[in-house]
Amino acid sequence: MDQIANPFAPGTGSQPPALAGRSSILETARIALLRVIKGRHDKSQILLGLRGTGKTVLLNKIEAMAEESGHLTSFLEAPEDNRLADLLYPAVHQVLQKLSLVEGAKAMSHRALAALRGFASVFKIEFGDVSISVDAEPGLANSGNLEVDVTALFQEVGKAAKAAKKGWTLLVDELQYLKKEELSALIVAIHRIAQKGLPVTFFGAGLPQIAALSGNAKSYAERLFDYPPIGALDEQAAFDAIQKPIIDEGEAIDRCALQAIYEKTHGYPYFLQEWGYQAWNAAAKSPINISDIEQASKAALRRLDDGFFRVRLDRLTPKEKEYVRAMADLGTGPYRSADVADKLGQDVQALGPRRAQIIRKGMIFSPAHGDIAFTVPLFEDFLRRTVA
Repeated sequence: MDQIANPFAPGTGSQPPALAGRSSILETARIALLRVIKGRHDKSQILLGLRGTGKTVLLNKIEAMAEESGHLTSFLEAPEDNRLADLLYPAVHQVLQKLSLVEGAKAMSHRALAALRGFASVFKIEFGDVSISVDAEPGLANSGNLEVDVTALFQEVGKAAKAAKKGWTLLVDELQYLKKEELSALIVAIHRIAQKGLPVTFFGAGLPQIAALSGNAKSYAERLFDYPPIGALDEQAAFDAIQKPIIDEGEAIDRCALQAIYEKTHGYPYFLQEWGYQAWNAAAKSPINISDIEQASKAALRRLDDGFFRVRLDRLTPKEKEYVRAMADLGTGPYRSADVADKLGQDVQALGPRRAQIIRKGMIFSPAHGDIAFTVPLFEDFLRRTVA
């Protein structure tokens, strides 16, 4: 079939042609956005899921919904090697510049810019191409305590947004890479904003351990946020994600081919896009059939092994690779840390630092005390295929 017309686009955060199985999450977000801009409190959300489940896709969709609802937006990705303060500065500056153009919000925007100037100064943020002509105001977001100053800064942004009859939506991806004090500062700021009834809302996304990390940072986090799980799609939603884009292009796919794709991908959205893409290219004509899926599977696995899986494995040291391969050799997770230690012939306590480092790199997480699991679906199959 015509490869130029292929509707599937597998890629990190790429919007799929059919966003199936997520309507309830998006509807909850839509209602929250509209309530917040009217000054009515609603819970912020943190999307939890493994890699490849579509968390970033959902954050991008929520960002677009926020803008349609009258919110200014700031989308951040929390990296392992940068500070939250450095990420916030240009994002907040951009929002305040837009708010300062609204006649009724000029005074509040000016004060918020003064808060941002003090914040940047006390945390020694490199301005680069982003500079502020407003002088800092003593005692405003410049105490040097991140929790206090982020809260003060967010309140000033919220007041400026309210004066402009706008909202501000902050979206942060890869939350698990924030340091504990940074996550705590975000939680406290969002909590205070909610108490003040300011039109600011927050949507985050991260690996499953974020729920526990946020609870450890601040005990009230579990009441402040909803934590919708973003997992594999059920069979019907997976069928819709594959079939609808094909039908929209005037082509067809056999039900047995759909079933084969679902079984091979386990319903994980990223893998569905990869198999859909390869199945379209493998088919000589419509409808796509089961033999096309067999050919597509070889191409899909090759691309995943060389890209999606490989880039994650390459972040590990040889000893860390040895540890995750031992996990894979035990079958399908979750795994007991003690069983991995037995497999390696070492003491479980001695392996603690190695395990902790792999967790920090976002490759594994602990779903329960003493248990570990991969953050990447089907990663154990990849390790058994490729890692000696």
